[in-house]
Amino acid sequence: MNDTAYTHRFLARFVMEAETPLAVGSGVGDMNTDALVAKDVNGLPYIPGTSLSGIIRHALGEEKTKNFFGYQIQGKSKESKGSDIIFTEAKMIGKEGKVIDGLTDINWSDDFYVHFVDLPIRQHARINGKGVTVDTGKFDEQVVYKGTRFCFELEMVADDKDESWSNFESVIQQLSSETFRVGSGTRTGFGKMKIVSCKCRNLDLLKPEDLKFYENKSSDLSKDWDGNKEVKITKTSENWIVYHLSLIPEDFFLFGSGFGDDEADMTPVREEYISWNDNGPHFENNAILIPAASLKGALAHRVAYHYNKLDNVFADEIDKDDYIKHIGKNNIAVKSLFGSEGERADGKMVDQKRGNVLFSDIIENKNTIDKIVNHVSIDRFTGGAIDGALFTEKTIYGKNQKFDTYIYVNKTAFHDEKIKAAFENALKDLCTGLLPLGGGVNRGNGTFTGNFTIAEEGERL
Repeated sequence: MNDTAYTHRFLARFVMEAETPLAVGSGVGDMNTDALVAKDVNGLPYIPGTSLSGIIRHALGEEKTKNFFGYQIQGKSKESKGSDIIFTEAKMIGKEGKVIDGLTDINWSDDFYVHFVDLPIRQHARINGKGVTVDTGKFDEQVVYKGTRFCFELEMVADDKDESWSNFESVIQQLSSETFRVGSGTRTGFGKMKIVSCKCRNLDLLKPEDLKFYENKSSDLSKDWDGNKEVKITKTSENWIVYHLSLIPEDFFLFGSGFGDDEADMTPVREEYISWNDNGPHFENNAILIPAASLKGALAHRVAYHYNKLDNVFADEIDKDDYIKHIGKNNIAVKSLFGSEGERADGKMVDQKRGNVLFSDIIENKNTIDKIVNHVSIDRFTGGAIDGALFTEKTIYGKNQKFDTYIYVNKTAFHDEKIKAAFENALKDLCTGLLPLGGGVNRGNGTFTGNFTIAEEGERL
């Protein structure tokens, strides 16, 4: 039985901002989308404490997890240990810059809150090695706007040993990591968070003033408190290689919304996001969206090509039935970098592997022009238009506009030098216009040029 006297309480209060859209699922869908985000009692998005604690458990590793989160020994309850850490839910920060906690009367007609009545819906399609949609590979999901801020608190019980505070700091460092992601779709551009503020207190409950503070502290997140303990937050990319990718469109590009408007049959996807200044939050409308999923998909296919080339695997030298072994999730480089959903065997999914590459959606307002382009399919015999084959698309003309993003690759993915070479060769293709992005690439859309650097080495390639 544990007789430790927990005389200390370590407190931390975080304000975090979604640097990319966020998708913390509720586990249910509706008639509009396959996957709804989790919402609190007020109908606003929130992040459950279990999501936050689960991420930290995974990041800390098995041994530290036992120390922080406790453990259970079957049949020996007295030898088991409870958790030393308590996470609150992360509640949304509202228009006035205050946390919305508890039942609140939301003015849904307000120019800020009206955006949260119907959150954005992202369309997804799984593409096979032949460049077409896989059967049942189409789905959509609801997301929370980039720029949405949340507040949550962290509490840790401890004895009077100095090392307890350093353990608490290690948890804070995990939350401040550049690779910290929340929710689903973390490998396809969602869930990147940044710390806006973090304040802490180290309370010794044997001191009357600290005890009084702890007794008077409210569990209501809308009631703020003052921190008096400095915590040095360092964004670390340990065990990750960081690629800084800068892309400039040659002319037109199109990442389709899946819908048309009164001007064109096909329109580019655009999205709103929240921007913060001294006057609080406001929405930026009609921003350009370059989905990370599109970048990831294009790179995955090109990585397979380059790895096969380096491995001396060529289409005209293998049996036509064996090509499947070298593409998609069966390709060694693709599986190592981008993961695999596994295979079904005996009613169970086996050989599942999480991806080792982190992408981020690009959502920015740029000085671009929308251009409507007409298309028609010509009958090769008559030279006339095929009936019903006329359509229009609205593309974005973005010449000379630069888009920057960072790609994080876990070093364990490069266990074979050929995998690293294949990945960087794919990036070179992208930066030299040989790997177009988005829709209509066979009609001239989506050619980008640019460069990438490896942040660790500061080397331009």
